[in-house]
Amino acid sequence: MPLTNRGGGYSGFLPDKITIYRAPLERRARTPEELAEQVRITVWHEIAHHFGIDDDRLRELGLY
Repeated sequence: MPLTNRGGGYSGFLPDKITIYRAPLERRARTPEELAEQVRITVWHEIAHHFGIDDDRLRELGLY
C-alpha cells in the first residue's frame, strides 16, 4: 500500500522493502552498464510507487 494511503493506525507490519528480480533484468541488459541502469530505473520506479506516484505521473515527469 502506498505510503500516502496509510492512516495513523498503520502499525504492526514488517518494514517496506524492494525486491529486485535478477533474471528478468539480466535478460534485458546487454552490458553491465545497461544492467546497472535497469536496476536504477526499477528502484526509482518502486520508490515512486511507495510514495503514491503512479505510472501515468511518471510518464508526465519524463521518467519513462
